[in-house]
Amino acid sequence: MQSRKDTNMTERVQLSPIGIIAALGMIILGLTVPAAAQSDSLSMLTGLSKGEWTIKHRDGSADRKVCVRTGEELIQLRHMTSGCSRFVVEDDASKVTVQYTCPGNGYGRTNIRKETGALVQIESQGIASGLPFQFVAEARRTGSC
Repeated sequence: MQSRKDTNMTERVQLSPIGIIAALGMIILGLTVPAAAQSDSLSMLTGLSKGEWTIKHRDGSADRKVCVRTGEELIQLRHMTSGCSRFVVEDDASKVTVQYTCPGNGYGRTNIRKETGALVQIESQGIASGLPFQFVAEARRTGSC
C-alpha cells in the first residue's frame, strides 16, 4: 500500500503592479457609475421659472396653487411633508421621473415633462394615507409668490 500524504494546497495568486492598478480602477468605476446614475441634480426642474404655479388636474378636481422655488415642489404633490426618500429614475433636459417613499405615509412615482420653462405636464401615482391615487395635471406659472 502506498501511503498518501495530505497537504494543504494553497495557491497564491500574485498580481503585477499593473494588474493591481487595473483591479482598483475597476472597483472605483463600479462604485462611481451607480452614484452618477443616482445624481440628484434634476436639472430640468431647476430650470423652471420660479414663482406661483397653478396645477390644473385633468379630472376636473379643484385647481391648486404651489409656490415653486426649486421645481422639486412639483414632485410630491400628494406627499408635501418632508422626510421622504427619493430615487431618480430619469433625469434629462425635458423630462424627470422620480420614485419616492414617505415612511408611514405611502409612496409615489411622478413623471414631469417640460414644455416650456413655465409649463409642464405631470403624471403621478402611488399610495397616500393608505389609499391609492393617480392623477394627470398641467402646471403653469401664473405669477409670483
